Amino acid sequence: MAQALIERAPLQACDVITLARPDCDLLDAASIARAVEAATCDIIVNAAAYTAVDRAETEPDLAMAINAEGARQVALAAKAKGVPVIQISTDYVFDGRAERPYREDDAPAPLGAYGRTKRAGELAVAEACTNHVILRTAWVYSATGQNFVRTMLRLGETRSSIGVVADQYGAPTYAPDLADVICAVATQLVAKPDARQLRGIFHATGQGEANWADLADAIFAGAAQRGRPPVQVDRITTADYPTPAQRPKNSRLDMQKLATTYGLKTPDWRASLAICLDRLVAPLQVAPLQEEPAKTQLSEERP
Repeated sequence: MAQALIERAPLQACDVITLARPDCDLLDAASIARAVEAATCDIIVNAAAYTAVDRAETEPDLAMAINAEGARQVALAAKAKGVPVIQISTDYVFDGRAERPYREDDAPAPLGAYGRTKRAGELAVAEACTNHVILRTAWVYSATGQNFVRTMLRLGETRSSIGVVADQYGAPTYAPDLADVICAVATQLVAKPDARQLRGIFHATGQGEANWADLADAIFAGAAQRGRPPVQVDRITTADYPTPAQRPKNSRLDMQKLATTYGLKTPDWRASLAICLDRLVAPLQVAPLQEEPAKTQLSEERP
């Protein structure tokens, strides 16, 4: 997420200063306080987290220390500096049993350790600093880092078919789109320090919905258009692919509050996926015709 913010912030006339380990360690409250105090900034964005969903089941204390206590310390540092804080949270605070997209005022009921620690982080931030926005998102991917899109493309290099879960629903979210939302929210928070309606919990994902198999189908279809070999998606159930952590079957988040309060709407997930694939998959290179040497030479001289 930090990379996406660095990339997108200049397009919205925002400057990003990154604070990372060892100078700012979410396990070290003193380092957080020092780093934030030394930074020249108008707002703090906490985009760091313990995100290993399955491993959190065996490391709940570490996940809690980073996602809850670490988030608290960031919020306390923001309060001491007198600036707002934006905390990134997750769809995993819900149990996924609702039959509609979740609203901000729906009761959280996390299924696993990761979700519990992120919910604890939400509560800790709200308690530590009233000047906050908690931005819940879901199914984030980008052209860098470890994420579902890059994993599918990697697996597709050596497999002709892949089993993908088709009974978990959400909205794929392109990290640069989320970065645009963060920057827009940050700008309004700074410009309107007394606007209480701008504070609180908001949801931000890509527009539309899909299950994981739908997303995989779209990835492989887009990759095939760009010259990759076709890959078949075999639709399976959650029961067919057991994991240590239980996932919510409905990760859809209602974004009406974001639209009404901030006037923001994210792009459709399919359009953003195409942009990501353009960055990740080299297009099919078509050899120039050899019958016309002059034209071939001209094409070779083009940048």
